[in-house]
Amino acid sequence: MTALTLSTAAVPGLRADAIVIGVAKDSASKSGGPVVAPGAEAVDQAYDGGLAGVLETLGASGAEGEVTKLPAPAGFKAPLVVAVGLGAQPGKDAGYDTEALRKAAGVAARTLAGVKKAAFALPLTDAADAGAVAEGVLLGAYSFDAYKERGKDEKNGKAPLAEAALLGGKPRDKAYKAAVERAVAVAEELNRARDLVNTPPNDLNPEAFAAVAQAAAKEHGIKVQVLDEKALTKGGYGGILGVGAGSASGPRLVKLSYTSSKAKKHLALVGKGITYDSGGISLKPAGHNETMKCDMSGAAAVFAAVVAAARLGLEVNITGWLALAENMPSGSATRPGDVLRMYSGKTVEVLNTDAEGRLVLADALWAASQEKPDAIVDVATLTGAMMLALGSRTFGVMANDDAFRSAVHEAAEEVGEPAWPMPLPEHLRKGMDSATADIANMGERMGGGLVAGLFLREFVGEGITWAHLDIAGPAFNEGGPFGYTPKGGTGSAVRTLVRIAELAASGDLG
Repeated sequence: MTALTLSTAAVPGLRADAIVIGVAKDSASKSGGPVVAPGAEAVDQAYDGGLAGVLETLGASGAEGEVTKLPAPAGFKAPLVVAVGLGAQPGKDAGYDTEALRKAAGVAARTLAGVKKAAFALPLTDAADAGAVAEGVLLGAYSFDAYKERGKDEKNGKAPLAEAALLGGKPRDKAYKAAVERAVAVAEELNRARDLVNTPPNDLNPEAFAAVAQAAAKEHGIKVQVLDEKALTKGGYGGILGVGAGSASGPRLVKLSYTSSKAKKHLALVGKGITYDSGGISLKPAGHNETMKCDMSGAAAVFAAVVAAARLGLEVNITGWLALAENMPSGSATRPGDVLRMYSGKTVEVLNTDAEGRLVLADALWAASQEKPDAIVDVATLTGAMMLALGSRTFGVMANDDAFRSAVHEAAEEVGEPAWPMPLPEHLRKGMDSATADIANMGERMGGGLVAGLFLREFVGEGITWAHLDIAGPAFNEGGPFGYTPKGGTGSAVRTLVRIAELAASGDLG
């Protein structure tokens, strides 16, 4: 991953391959031309104060995500200046939004693939800004190249940016150092989640995923327990077993336990880990199978968040549950009409085997509930209905407590992950009534994402605060890269979960 340093070096004499500066839209001008952001004073001075005019001549406007390249001024050690758009210029005495800085840094890092060292002279007013830029650089420079010529990205065959110096940072300031260290821990684990999501399903089945979790747990002092088919059968985990019944690769339930001696709260995180989803007997139609390696994104997010929390030494106990299975059609697969007895003892009539994520989550939610945590948050690429409702960049948040739902939503927005609070309408519960079992795994078609949330609520222990994140839209980016988000696996919800853990540790979680 890209190496990061904080630097107080003067821009003109800094040895680097490129200097990244920020450009904003001039909010005080009717024409809305570009204005050079703080941090780029030395570059502007070398252009006799006319850098904004030069950039405008080159077509720059300061719009978010815009990149303009120009030769560095005479006397500079770096040969290239990269001006990246920050969007609207903030008002007087206001700093730039951290998400704008994160996105700008990500765009620049991605643009500079193939470059050895870049100096980022973006506007930093405090440690939080430094952390945002650091995070943007590390996430934007991400490249998944395990299955290609070593070290090369798909688009231009260039290795990711090797080194980034954050100018304006304070290397000896504890707050700045802590912000960058946090960014490194979170970004490295988020990128690990991206790697898992991008790994082909022939190489990442439930057993292989469990092995990755075991190795990371050993490295970071996290306790781990893996339940295989034999243990799941003995324990009565009918949901996980039922989903995995059609596959040659057996299911797993992985429990990761991070503990702190100073913890006052216990947070449980539950992730859907369908390493490949064919739909089972209710087979997905042509055109809907190609990206189904991403159906374990929820488990990847939970795994990454637990490891990040351990690396940060958060003063909260966190238990991560990875419900892993491969959903395949075969002679042994669960059929529509079958009834499964879940770990909770409740029976479920399976009306559609492609509504499998809620079945594995139900077992894991009940297992998590037995430890009586202060709160449970589950994460899943659960429903196409949520994508229809919120699009491809926003995840839905449901909960059995309005205040907790608001707290989770605010945490997501704070770290730059678009989310939206969704209801759990009681009238939709009746649609899952079954004449054969306690509940069916399908209900009304309209509001399908909310129906799935209501199903999961049935398996949360009484009195336990719970939230459900449906990340079906943002978990896998099938379009072009944007900001610090690559094509393919995105690591959606990792930063939200880490922030929730931080809030729990500080006692500020709703």
